[in-house]
Amino acid sequence: MADPSSYRPKPGQIPDSPGVYKFRDEHRRVIYVGKAKSLRQRLSSYFQDLANLHPRTRTMVTTAAAVEWTVVATEVEALQLEYSWIKEFDPRFNVKYRDDKSYPSLAVTLNEEFPRVQVMRGPKRRGVRYFGPYAHAWAIRETVDLLLRVFPVRTCSAGVFKRSSQIGRPCLLGYIGKCSAPCVGRVTPEEHRELAEEFCDFMAGRTGTYLRRLETAMREAAGEMEYEKAARLRDDIEALKRAMEKNAVVLTDATDADLIAVAEDELEAAVQIFHVRGGRVRGQRGWVTDKVEAVDTAGLVEHALQQLYGDERGDAVPKEVLVPAVPEPAEPVTEWLSHRRGSAVSLRIPQRGDKKDLMATVQRNAQQALALHKTRRASDLTTRSRALEEIAAALDLDTAPLRIECFDISHLQGDDVVASMVVFEDGLARKSEYRRFQIKTFAGQDDVRSMHEVVSRRFRRYLREMQRAGEWEEQGDGDPAAPPVDGAQAAPRPADGDPAATPADGAPAAPQPADGDPAVPRPADSDTPAATVAIADDDLGRGGPIDPDTGRPRKFAYPPQLLVVDGGKPQVAAAKRALDELGVEDVAVCGLAKRLEEVWLPDDDDPVILPRTSEGLYLLQRVRDEAHRFAIAYQRGKRSKSLRAGALDSVPGLGETRKQALLKHFGSVKRLRAATIEQLCEVPGIGRRTAESLAVALAQASPSVPAVNTATGEIIEEEGAADRSAVPGGSPGDPGEERGPEE
Repeated sequence: MADPSSYRPKPGQIPDSPGVYKFRDEHRRVIYVGKAKSLRQRLSSYFQDLANLHPRTRTMVTTAAAVEWTVVATEVEALQLEYSWIKEFDPRFNVKYRDDKSYPSLAVTLNEEFPRVQVMRGPKRRGVRYFGPYAHAWAIRETVDLLLRVFPVRTCSAGVFKRSSQIGRPCLLGYIGKCSAPCVGRVTPEEHRELAEEFCDFMAGRTGTYLRRLETAMREAAGEMEYEKAARLRDDIEALKRAMEKNAVVLTDATDADLIAVAEDELEAAVQIFHVRGGRVRGQRGWVTDKVEAVDTAGLVEHALQQLYGDERGDAVPKEVLVPAVPEPAEPVTEWLSHRRGSAVSLRIPQRGDKKDLMATVQRNAQQALALHKTRRASDLTTRSRALEEIAAALDLDTAPLRIECFDISHLQGDDVVASMVVFEDGLARKSEYRRFQIKTFAGQDDVRSMHEVVSRRFRRYLREMQRAGEWEEQGDGDPAAPPVDGAQAAPRPADGDPAATPADGAPAAPQPADGDPAVPRPADSDTPAATVAIADDDLGRGGPIDPDTGRPRKFAYPPQLLVVDGGKPQVAAAKRALDELGVEDVAVCGLAKRLEEVWLPDDDDPVILPRTSEGLYLLQRVRDEAHRFAIAYQRGKRSKSLRAGALDSVPGLGETRKQALLKHFGSVKRLRAATIEQLCEVPGIGRRTAESLAVALAQASPSVPAVNTATGEIIEEEGAADRSAVPGGSPGDPGEERGPEE
């Protein structure tokens, strides 16, 4: 626990002007970001008697080790900079809203030549028009199904669209009139885009004009005795009215507004947002957050406004925002919202009439969301704190393990051996710091040896980063690694080119060191002669420990207070031996065995048995299960990727760009297999040596088996099947299938 007086700025150093400030911990990680109208007054309030501070504020200032600030010209600039830094650094003591579910939105991809209507989740993409979000995906599909009768916009995937273009026949929706079939040229790209824009106008609330136009056209058709046309227009009008009825009218004056309500208690808060367009509720979403900082309702509203509109522009910001409490001062927030919209935005509390009644409805939804969140999540602040305290008491730790890392090994009968590392901070998963490893220093099944290798690699990176930060001294003049102490078995060294741990997003890994690389330093204040393990400068991959200017965390930059392994006594001993060989002494180690859920400690012959009702045991189980899930997912992904490998994947030195160039030039693998070496050399980027290797590899590869269309039972032509089998990750299944991102 740090003393705030040790890093308190000297009198007169803090300017009396608007700005944004950052508190950093001992690892230079940003833990809190705030803004102030007067930096001097705000920062001075943190350095008073700790007994006078709010408990959460007291925890923050005693965790911090430094404070920095940036002066800006206006409070609006301070608001913008605060939002940018919170989004970039993800400080642990700032209020961060998280969706209690992944809400779907109705999206129109106006950035494509032929815009497509579809259901989308996740972050917004440039050039896509969004409506919603909605509570249920089926509600969106029902609405779209009704509107396609009037606005026959494309809804098919890229694969189906391309397939229909090749065979010259539209899909089923094109035959029944719910798609204008631009794939076969029934409409021009300009006509199809006009249909998509009319669809967007209708969804945006401009319904009256279009309905009146259809009614006029229906009467004219009836007057000219074109009764079939008139009947079709009549059915179109009824379909549009049914779609409109799904969004009840809540404000009779056709108001465009967002209503934000907050339900809170001492520990958590829930926010509900209703998006009203044209007087109708067009979308709804909800957020929940832990109140990790001392903040009132107005502060929660301000954080919600930042998260809701921080990345929005134009009409996505409504003319009116109704809130339960207005942040003080309100002028900077209002000016910021108006700047993002491009016109004036009203931020106020509804006092009477329909808007006040609707706000009461939103408030009830927020209260119900908070109650539901508390009943279905066993990870609220009180429960998490109790779980961490129980773990500390059971394992005889000095402090609660605020950061827990868990390792698990996964393989399939000794093949594709991988490992996972998951991170829990304050009892919650921190998925951005998950890592995964490939085990390549040996072949076969050996969970104990794999665990030793993974833990060694993880902490070699940490120690190297500590050296770069100047917190570890280097032994000798870069001599090779010293032998382990006390006769311990040396850690297995990866061969040259062995990839190091890869981040969860699949980024390429850095190579592991070979024999003879400089030794890992040992702690300067350690009295124990630590064994050293070879490590190279590039063992850290793309990043170092912490950017000294931004404080942005990078992989493996922080040590855990507790290291958990999935397994019993042998795995725990291997992990502990790896730490001892590296001289790491301040990390506790335990293992959780699945059979009886007993907790194993190093050098103990008997396990620690936690009660089945223990919150600490429940937290350890969640950490272990998450590591197991993450490892299994990675192992299965590697296995399925190898099974989907195509004919061109076996050619050494042939990358994705040249594979695509070959397929584009020849059209199929069948023609590619029949080409001569001289013809292969005609492809840009293919030299004589590569062409010879390609010819040999294709001659040895067996031709693909015929693919079958599971929908019709027809055998797909061999040439097309070969095309798909050659594409990396391709599949001989339905050519129109599209895989979306995982959620």
